[in-house]
Amino acid sequence: MVKVLFVCLGNICRSPTAQGVFTALINREGLSNVVSVDSAGTGAWHVGDQPDRRAQAAAKTRGYDLSTQRARQIKETDFLDFDYIIAMDSQNHSDLSMKAPTNALDRIHMFLSFAPKKGITDVPDPYYGGADGFNHVLDLIEAASLGLLHDMRKRHFIGD
Repeated sequence: MVKVLFVCLGNICRSPTAQGVFTALINREGLSNVVSVDSAGTGAWHVGDQPDRRAQAAAKTRGYDLSTQRARQIKETDFLDFDYIIAMDSQNHSDLSMKAPTNALDRIHMFLSFAPKKGITDVPDPYYGGADGFNHVLDLIEAASLGLLHDMRKRHFIGD
């Protein structure tokens, strides 16, 4: 089983959206028996909360259901339990790198490194903006999800 953890600041916008999009992709590709997906936040402000209602609404318009997810904070064991720890932005990456044991640093990746044609490195936080921000985040997440799956197929020889 290849395990993927998406991480943002509060685990109510970007990382649960990524979890929903990537889970749908894995299911569509028939890989749910070999890939597991989760999300977490670097902070604990929203632990137990559902994803932001605007994130859920934007996701729902594209066929993704985020309603069953609940925010959680990353924990020490995650660094060894997950094969891919995917940071949504540079600050998340820095925070994760500072918390991770040395032998887990190679598991931490910037999500948009899997979508280099987008020309940016950070998935912007849409929390303080309008609906357009959530749609832009979805565009970026959908593109990076395809790249991540391609990387997983090459590294782990799954679903070929």
